[in-house]
Amino acid sequence: MEGNEEELELEDLAEETPESAEEAPDATEDFSADAEAADQVPMDDLDGVRTATDLEAVYDIPVNVSAVLGKTHIQVSDLMKLGKGTVVELDRKVGEAIDIYVNNRLVARGEVVVVEDRLGVTMTEIIKAERY
Repeated sequence: MEGNEEELELEDLAEETPESAEEAPDATEDFSADAEAADQVPMDDLDGVRTATDLEAVYDIPVNVSAVLGKTHIQVSDLMKLGKGTVVELDRKVGEAIDIYVNNRLVARGEVVVVEDRLGVTMTEIIKAERY
């Protein structure tokens, strides 16, 4: 008997559906505000073209920039023996590009330059980031 009661309830629901469908508001009315907002999106955003003014919100965010000349592995005991004038051999050769990191992420390679009495770095290659 329980099966018959379920069938009756389903039949009752099926009979009510056409009336509730007629009472439902038109779906296109609900999205009209979204459609108007989509019309106001600048063409640059739709084409994927960005300009410097698109980034104004992030201009004041501080970042750490590091230019790594080379790396080496050394034991603590040898590190403690280092003194003024000690030469530490790195894993790079003279004239080889150095790595430029922004917030510990490799973003470019470059060369060391002298600007007035200070060292600087000129970027020679931008490393394209992989998207996650």
